[in-house]
Amino acid sequence: MIEIIHQGTMTCIVDSGRYGYAAVGVPPSAALDGFAYGALNRLLGQDGHAPALEIIGAQFSLRFHEAMTCAITGALVRASLDDNPLNPWMSFSAAAGSILKVHEVIEGFRYYLGFAGSMALERVIDRFATNLECGFGGYKGRALTFGDRINIDDCYDIPRGAIPGNAIPGMKSPHLLRVTAGPEYHYFTDAAQKIFAERKGRSVYDVSATINRTGIRLEGQPLTFRDDVDKSIISEGILPGTVQIPGDGLPIIMLYERTIGGYARVARVIRADLDRLAHLQPGDYVLFELVAMAEAEHLWEDRQKRLAALRQVCRRVS
Repeated sequence: MIEIIHQGTMTCIVDSGRYGYAAVGVPPSAALDGFAYGALNRLLGQDGHAPALEIIGAQFSLRFHEAMTCAITGALVRASLDDNPLNPWMSFSAAAGSILKVHEVIEGFRYYLGFAGSMALERVIDRFATNLECGFGGYKGRALTFGDRINIDDCYDIPRGAIPGNAIPGMKSPHLLRVTAGPEYHYFTDAAQKIFAERKGRSVYDVSATINRTGIRLEGQPLTFRDDVDKSIISEGILPGTVQIPGDGLPIIMLYERTIGGYARVARVIRADLDRLAHLQPGDYVLFELVAMAEAEHLWEDRQKRLAALRQVCRRVS
């Protein structure tokens, strides 16, 4: 069993996500940093769909009520187990009664904590992930808070492992987000298109304070609509990473909690860069870069190869 002592800024249960249900309005609610989540599964020898904690902020802490093996990936954090330093992207053993604390987030925004065992949670629509808006999945359909307890069943032993530093993606600002043109890309003037994502003369956007698992609002130079188009569209399906432009001209990057939208879709962040969205935080800088579909596909294949290779580079430590 684990017991939450402090939930940090926010902690919820995530997994690989509910895909295939958008037609009935159910979003994925997946781990925002899929690469870090995948690395966590590899460190713990899991099947790729196991539930984990997705955590924002320092001061997170929990108590272990039984011995188990765990790992932290995602944002680089300064953490300790019973006041002994812990390294992120490395598994560790916790004894019954031990207390895990995260003191500082050094780089990145969200981090992931997983356990070598089965979290005693109920599947909802085939997954454990928390849908915060609808209040189902995860732990009672909500974020975790002080005093919450979750049983960890079927704990198993696994050799301690670590992901080498050169395999850990960078998470620092500025964030370069490569995009492909969206269905309404042509709704914007030639000047706006250059400002948005062309290498020469493009605008640098600031991440606003308005961010959550649904989307990220950016601040900066507004994009200008052409005079002969409407500034809104009939609500249509959207995918994670869709960049919508409302009437004020400022981009909103959609994440994993929506299936439809009614704003012009100027672009979509390529799949290879979606993990980066987990680490955008208020005050960070964002630049967009338009790429062709063929390049986007090549970059995704490369990302998948790097994730698959973690099975080989995940070295064992004593």
